[in-house]
Amino acid sequence: MKILNIVGARPNFMKVAPLHRAFSRRKGVESKIVHTGQHYDARMSDIFFNQLELPEPDYYLGVGGGSHTQQTAKIMLQFEEVLEKERPDLVLVVGDVNSTIACALVAVKMGIPVAHVESGLRSGDRSMPEEINRILTDSISDYLFVTEQSGLVNLAKEGVADEKVFFVGNVMIDSLVYYREKARSLDNLKTLGLSPGEYVLMTMHRPSNVDSAEGLRGISQIIERVVQHKKVVFPIHPRTAKNADELGLLAGWKSQPNLLLMEPQGYLEFLNLMQHAFLLITDSGGIQEETTYLQIPCFTFRASTERPVTVTLGTNRLFADLDPEGVYAGFLQLLSGKGKEGVLPPFWDGRAAERIAEVLIGIL
Repeated sequence: MKILNIVGARPNFMKVAPLHRAFSRRKGVESKIVHTGQHYDARMSDIFFNQLELPEPDYYLGVGGGSHTQQTAKIMLQFEEVLEKERPDLVLVVGDVNSTIACALVAVKMGIPVAHVESGLRSGDRSMPEEINRILTDSISDYLFVTEQSGLVNLAKEGVADEKVFFVGNVMIDSLVYYREKARSLDNLKTLGLSPGEYVLMTMHRPSNVDSAEGLRGISQIIERVVQHKKVVFPIHPRTAKNADELGLLAGWKSQPNLLLMEPQGYLEFLNLMQHAFLLITDSGGIQEETTYLQIPCFTFRASTERPVTVTLGTNRLFADLDPEGVYAGFLQLLSGKGKEGVLPPFWDGRAAERIAEVLIGIL
């Protein structure tokens, strides 16, 4: 049985790594990796080859940037050539990036079964390109693997047949469990002069938060309040840095003694920073899940989340806007020991990839 696993953007690597390991351990299964190149840089390459212990991809399409339409079209054209050559038994896609829907569409039109890992997640916000990718990919996939209860509910509402849906857990947590000790062995905290529990880790990259003066000023106000009590560690996205610089904020951030601005970090480095943080302040999707598993408080700047289990069971708290006053009030609660308690969601145990492999091998 030949499986083509699709990666395109950074979170995909962490999801495909445990799946590729699970498939490769089984006799008669040939697991290949197709890297579309949707996101690619030297740091990404280091993550791919070294940190996640993945082999060099069997195919690298190198599609690069462009508009959503251009990127999706380029992926489809190039992936069609791969499928014509390989004729796999299954195409496996993960997450919700353009590579996910593009490769799923090509496979379905060529009569090749598609498995979608991380199915059923819905934010309810169709202005997000990722939401459209999620809905469309689920509607054409043959096997849908769900990370949380909300996914089962959403797919049932959309009329997806029960026999196509499998509740298996979260492969992102598989990677966290697998690499946690390796990350803990790093000395980046010592190098940065940080002590466990004595800093707040921040990430900000969504256009709704960093492409406007109002959003960036909100980030500044949050930093100004939090650094009065804890250090703030901020691996800054290039677009966030560029926009802050144009607004005249970046110089002030750099001069703030209790704020540590950094380049985007590798997976292991960031995982080590995350598991020792007092609090995560973010607008990321995956970080909501990782902090829930690590039982670390998380403030997420999103009006809604496609991962509601991180709020209902986990340690995540949503803020509809970049609300400095609300964030500071929540932060002070944490300082006083009145933070939100969380529990682990079902099947978030590091074995989701094994369950997926068992299902697919049993079917195919």
